[in-house]
Amino acid sequence: MVAVELVDEVRSRLARAGLAVTPHAVAEALRAAGRPVGDATVLAVHGVLRAESVGLGPLEPLLASSGVTDILVNGPREIWLDRGGGLERADPSVGFADESAVRRFAQRLAAAGGRRLDDASPTVDVRLPDGVRCHAVLAPVSRPGTLVSLRVPHRMGLGLEDLVDREALTAAGLALVRRLLAARVAFLITGGTGTGKTTLLGAMLADVDPAERLVVVEDSAELQPSHPHVVALEARPANLEGAGEVPLRALVRQALRMRPDRLVVGEVRGGEVVDLLAALNTGHDGGCGTLHANSVADVPSRIEALALAAGLGREATHSQLASAVGAVLHLTRTPHRRLVEVGVPVRDPSGLVRMEAAIRFDEDGVAREGPAADLLAARVR
Repeated sequence: MVAVELVDEVRSRLARAGLAVTPHAVAEALRAAGRPVGDATVLAVHGVLRAESVGLGPLEPLLASSGVTDILVNGPREIWLDRGGGLERADPSVGFADESAVRRFAQRLAAAGGRRLDDASPTVDVRLPDGVRCHAVLAPVSRPGTLVSLRVPHRMGLGLEDLVDREALTAAGLALVRRLLAARVAFLITGGTGTGKTTLLGAMLADVDPAERLVVVEDSAELQPSHPHVVALEARPANLEGAGEVPLRALVRQALRMRPDRLVVGEVRGGEVVDLLAALNTGHDGGCGTLHANSVADVPSRIEALALAAGLGREATHSQLASAVGAVLHLTRTPHRRLVEVGVPVRDPSGLVRMEAAIRFDEDGVAREGPAADLLAARVR
């Protein structure tokens, strides 16, 4: 283990001299500081500094692990990961030297994504060049130290059959989602954080007819479906001067002018729900997106809340929802990520929409029909 003070001193000397991190530069910095310059010391210091400046540094072994979807850094020595079965503590050998190292790591990732992270702007949410999504909060805003959350996309992209192998879909669920796609039913995928909404949406989009043009709009780009005709728009936050913002809602409107066969909103979380519902009511069949919701039954109230905040009244929202969305696919992660229910919107005599269950998938894979099964069957016929 290399002493933190030694690494800090070499780093400072290299930074002042504007030198790249090379074994020769490290050796010269050690000599100038009157430190030992043995091969082992030079290589050890070079390894630490190199890890700080390339890729995910000390987290690279976790990134290379099979099935890792999330890496969470809670300060220098507490690292967690998720391989799809829930959070687990990383090996104690994986970590950072101290809080300063975590802070530098977070700032480097932010810079790699073209964003700034410092005391004046202590939070960042950015997509890295390799597709990893990074969220970071600097201490002392965060405790017990700088916090970094990394969402790792699947390197090869998962297909629907892969989700069956992972028990996220049953055979009946696979058949149903393919019928939804073939019938061009507009749908939403719902669930909590980390339930696999984006993964399922990406797999479904990969199964869309190759002749169709997909226009994807996202707040932070995560969807990378294996489809031959995908174009994407990504929102941009305002800079520190408050200028340059490109909101998701504006991009949804722009996407409608790009001749989409399917409009895809990666995650509906704000006023863009109004434009999405409007688009799905103007001949854009087969559109889709994801939405955070506790259950299928909670979807109308969730959409109503988002739309009201954007200025659309309750009655208008429910009217739009009733005719825009044909099905809702709900995911959970108990005991693992899987599709548990498919619901359809039904309009009450009052004009308000409620969601009724059409299909429920038990833990043992059995599909059980709900009261709206016939209505769903009519839509995917």
